[in-house]
Amino acid sequence: MRNHLSISAFVLLSFCVFYSCNTTKDEKSKDLPNIVYILADDLGYGDVSAYNQDSKISTPNIDKLAGEGMRFTDAHSPSSVCTPTRYGIMTGRYCWRSKLPRGVLNGYGQSLIEHKETTVAELLKRNGYTTGVVGKWHLGLDWVVKASCKDSLKIYGDVPILKNMKSDWIDFNKPPKKGPLTHGFDYSYILPASLDMEPYCYLENDVLVSLPDQYTPGNDLDAESWATGAFWRAGRISKDFDFYEVLPTFIDKAKKFVNAHAMDDEPFFLYLPLAAPHTPWVPKNNYQGKSKAGQYGDFVQMVDAAVGDFLNTLENAGISENTMVVFASDNGPFWKPEFIEKFDHRAAHIYRGMKADIWDGGHRIPFIVKWPGKVRANSQSNQLTTLTNLIATASVVVGDQLKEGEGMDSQSILPVLLGGASDNSNYVVHHSSRGMFAIRTGNWKLIEGLGSGGFSKPSSIFPKEGDPEGQMYNLKDDPGEKTNLFIDRPEKVKELKQRLLEIKNMK
Repeated sequence: MRNHLSISAFVLLSFCVFYSCNTTKDEKSKDLPNIVYILADDLGYGDVSAYNQDSKISTPNIDKLAGEGMRFTDAHSPSSVCTPTRYGIMTGRYCWRSKLPRGVLNGYGQSLIEHKETTVAELLKRNGYTTGVVGKWHLGLDWVVKASCKDSLKIYGDVPILKNMKSDWIDFNKPPKKGPLTHGFDYSYILPASLDMEPYCYLENDVLVSLPDQYTPGNDLDAESWATGAFWRAGRISKDFDFYEVLPTFIDKAKKFVNAHAMDDEPFFLYLPLAAPHTPWVPKNNYQGKSKAGQYGDFVQMVDAAVGDFLNTLENAGISENTMVVFASDNGPFWKPEFIEKFDHRAAHIYRGMKADIWDGGHRIPFIVKWPGKVRANSQSNQLTTLTNLIATASVVVGDQLKEGEGMDSQSILPVLLGGASDNSNYVVHHSSRGMFAIRTGNWKLIEGLGSGGFSKPSSIFPKEGDPEGQMYNLKDDPGEKTNLFIDRPEKVKELKQRLLEIKNMK
């Protein structure tokens, strides 16, 4: 599927390979950019005012980043929920190829990335980069199970991966295995999963900073406020863990990583997956009431300020000119229709649906790249792209051709970043929380099934006799996915069904 977007990609790749073969590792690394990848959590396309002038949320720092780089208007997460998108970013593979074909892991879920799968951190590390991750991991850890509880695992039977376990089975005195340090990172400071999932604790370099030996009964657990507001589930928590301090803690750790490596001879890669504005929506006092979109909007504004604070660190360290900064979100926003009506704010902008859905509101995301001297400032691209494309793009940047089996669903977007024309003849696969597939090429989008496939109602619809069995939309004419052309365009349906089948069957 690695269909590079233009012939210039091949030329550039050939040059980079030649360059890498005739340059020592140390000499090459001095000329390579630092790479920072900031991933917001559940931030909507329409939340960022650079994308939506009618947003009820002020995002001056993200807007400034867009003004200094390239803003993509047709970028998508590979899934409309957390874990599979993160897997795609790290490996360049769609997560439905993994041991987790749908849904997400919980806080005690097993490690999802297999040893044979190369991560972008491993790719960059083998090219001289110092690598770090600070933030929400949500790719599983192999927690150590107490010897007395190992027989309890048999209740799960023969499953590809354990999505969760009982906390009482885990020996927290022993460090979990298969954390970030086993997947190419030199340094890590992480939250195991989402901020509303136990255990509520940090791990530094795969070791617990403090034992989660306390208990929280959860917060805002009534049906009406589920997954909104200051919501978190009941479970284990470290005694010093503060939900309101998680975002500041991650920014502080990220700044320390930058300052520690700013003057190194080798470049660095920092993956900064924030746990916000995902629930719990916990804006600190000085942000409360500052937006016009309620508690969620206030939290987004706190996220924007945190991003600005971090980016200032790059400037103050004197390295912003040789740093590629990528900013994105892991999926669409959790923003119910009643919130649109209450606040007159469309977190997914003009797009249908929300987080978890197969419709564009579930996976169309803000995506911005700044790279001074390479990416033209205040530019815009309508290139169709997805977050699995990081590893292929990074490989061309560093001049290290991907090996067989690496990043099989990744395509380099470097030609577009460097000013080349968009080429939307490529194919992108979308996936909902409930496992509904869609495929996109050009203006056409085919969805295998009826309904949202996620949180929006109805999630699924069984077609009656004579009804279409799926959905087909022309997004140029119908960006809101209101007019189903499945019956009207049988040739296009057939073409996209066949291409989706071929992609699914790739080995």
